Parts: sequence; C-alpha cells; structure tokens
Amino acid sequence: MYLELKHLRTLSTLRRCGSLVAAAERLHLTQSALSHQLKALEDQIGASLVIRKSRPLTFTPAGKRLLALADLVLPQVQAAERDLARFGGGKAGRIFIVIECHSCFDWLLPAMDVYREAWPEVEMDLTLGFSFEPLPALRRGDVDLVISSDPRPLAGIVFQPLFSFEVLLAMAKDHPLASKEGIEPGDLADQVLITYPVERQRLDVFTRILDPAGVQPAGHRTCELTAMMLQLVASRRGVCVLPNWALAEALARGYVAARPFAPEPVIATLYAAVREEERALAYMEEFMATARAVSFRHLKGIRPVPER
Repeated sequence: MYLELKHLRTLSTLRRCGSLVAAAERLHLTQSALSHQLKALEDQIGASLVIRKSRPLTFTPAGKRLLALADLVLPQVQAAERDLARFGGGKAGRIFIVIECHSCFDWLLPAMDVYREAWPEVEMDLTLGFSFEPLPALRRGDVDLVISSDPRPLAGIVFQPLFSFEVLLAMAKDHPLASKEGIEPGDLADQVLITYPVERQRLDVFTRILDPAGVQPAGHRTCELTAMMLQLVASRRGVCVLPNWALAEALARGYVAARPFAPEPVIATLYAAVREEERALAYMEEFMATARAVSFRHLKGIRPVPER
C-alpha cells in the first residue's frame, strides 16, 4: 500500500465540499474519475473511507485517520510550494488594499500581520475608500485589492468571496424596536438611519431592504467610524445596519441592542476584488487564504461561502 498527496488532497476536498459532485468540480475531475480514485484507494487500504449515502459525506474511522494525516502534511506541502513559487520569481509584489468599513480592521490587520511573516517581500499598504471610487482605481492599477460586499460586473475585475454573515439592525437598548423579534422595512419609516458615507445604491439597507418595500427612513446621516456610529445609536440619535460580526463586542458588553430582519434574515457576503490577471499570483492567492483563515479565528457569526 502507498499513499500519494493527491489522495490526501482528495479527502480534504471531500470534507470541505461535502459531496462527490462538488469535490469533483473543485478538483477539476469528473465525478466518475473521482469515484474511481476513491475506490482504488479503499481497495489498497482494505477499508471504506466514506459513507457514500450520507449527506454531507461522513467519514469512517479509516477516513478520519487519513484526514488527520492530511491536516498535518498538506500545510507543510503548501508552505514548500509557496517557497518554491518565490524561488521561481513570484516572491515579490504589492498588495495595496482599500476598505470601506472600519470594522474590517478587526480581522484585516491581524491577517496582514500573519501574512507579512510569511511573505516579507510583498509590499503592503491599506487605506479607506470613502474619498474616492475604489473599483475604478483597482482597474487603473492604483490599488490592488478592494474589500467590498457589493460585487459588480466589471471587465477585468473578479470578486472572490471571503465569508458570509447576517446583517442586523442596531439600536439603543431601550429603543421601542428592541421589543420586536424581527425588524420589518416599515419599522424604519420613522427612524434616522446612520450609514457609512458610500453611495446609496451600494448599501444593502437600501437596495435589499428599504427600496424593494418602497420605504424611506425619516432621516439619513453618515459616519465613517463604526465606533462613532454605535455611540450615536446608543445615544438614541438613530439606528444603523451592521454585520453581526461588527456588532459582537458591543452586544457582549450590553452597549446596544440588535435585531434580525424579518420575515427572512438578510445574508450578505464580503468579497475581495482583484484584477483578473493577478488573481492566480502566488502571493495574492496566499493573501486570500490567510484572510479567510484569520477572519474565521477572529470573528463571531460568520460562515463559509458555499462552493459553487
């Protein structure tokens, strides 16, 4: 019996995707080829690795043992591949990042710290995108990566998902809306809405909640700082819509209250937009992987984006 890296990668991908169909697509194989590879490995071992009729796939003790090996070996192989990519000429570059939400600092700065340790040759910079149009700047080459929850079809730009989350309405602890289990669009008709200073058509609270219902808030003001927005909310100067992860600390402290939207929760996805010709660069792919890993360590309430 012998094991190959492809076997460990296959099992790891099966665990991540949850089905043979999704894993085959991820591995760029046909479902038949993937099934054959898995069956051949099981024949070598003399034991089943997965319970095929389970949804999502469930691993047998033998499968779990190989997954444990994959968790040990694959990160080391990836590190070696990363170093070899550097030796091959892809070690240097620039990632100039633009964000439009101060709350992103909670996970982005730790991600940058981790990344710098592994890729010291890559020049990094960070700025806020309130005073200029980030996506046109990305197309021009002025910046290299834009963190956004507003993917738009732009030639030469790809939006890579980082994680999904639920958006909540934040309000003062004693606000009348705090007594409701779910917030309806009409509840905001007599409220002052506080948002970041970006275009209305790029704010989920308008495009996904208020505009489809034909509702306008009684007032609208903007604020660049998340902490200031929450201070205004706590002082009953208005309400705001923020990601659940951006509200986690304030809710834990009892500083404000928050409620989901009804009748269905509003789920959004945070993306990293990059130029299409740079998405496969080794240092860019590694930054994406680092950003996802660090965000899931630091943020509460986020969820992975389902594989397509």
